[in-house]
Formats: sequence, C-alpha cells, structure tokens
Amino acid sequence: MRGKCFCGVVRYALLSVPYDTGWCHCRICQRTSGAPAVVFTTVPEGDLVFEQGRESLRSVATTSFGRRQFCGECGTLLTIQVDFQADEIDIAAATLDAPSGVAPGFHIFFADRISWNEPGDALPRFDGWRPDTRGLPHR
Repeated sequence: MRGKCFCGVVRYALLSVPYDTGWCHCRICQRTSGAPAVVFTTVPEGDLVFEQGRESLRSVATTSFGRRQFCGECGTLLTIQVDFQADEIDIAAATLDAPSGVAPGFHIFFADRISWNEPGDALPRFDGWRPDTRGLPHR
C-alpha cells in the first residue's frame, strides 16, 4: 500500500498489511486534523518507508508520550507514534492512496466525541484507550 500528503511532496509505502485500525475521537486528534475524529492504522515501525519528501516531514510532541508527523509544506497529518508502542507507528488512514482497504474496527476516546458527531456504526466504543491496548502503562 502507498500513500501521500495532500500536496504530494511526502510519499510513503507500507511494507506489510496494516492492522489495529480505528477511529480516535480525542481532542488532540480533533485539533491536529480539524476533523471530529481521525482513523489511524498500524504497521511495525520499520514497515513504513518514506519514498519521497522525508526532508519535508515535521514532528511535534503532542503529549508527554507521543508525537505526530506532518508534511511541512501542506500540513497533512501523517503519523502518530507513542512511547509505549515504540516498535509500531500509526498512519492516518485517509492519507493512503486506497483508504477503503483498511476498515476501522473500534472507536477510542469516545468520551471526547463532539456531541453532533454520532457515528452510525455498531463498532465497539471506548471512553479512553481500549483495555487491551498493547504496551499501555497502568494508569
């Protein structure tokens, strides 16, 4: 699978089939994307290869344990990586050339959902992280 940012400066390839695809409704995703929620999909970190535009990537720490990468030219949100899953990286699914190839399987941070955004699906909904989130520190 391949993907890119809006302007096409940053292009990437996924070397394995993505997994753990889901909607995130947290306020950070809302603010960094300008959308009510973002769908992320996951691959092992080494299976995300930037084929073009690596020098245009920018990174911002959005929490004490995570950072997001975006295109420095057009601002497209591309990835998120969290310290407790350092060997994996999440890709904003809508940046894939064929985003229909990855279907969300859950909603997280549903408690932060914007009230007028009521999904019309029957996917599992979690107020925060899923209880089975890999590597999640005990809180």
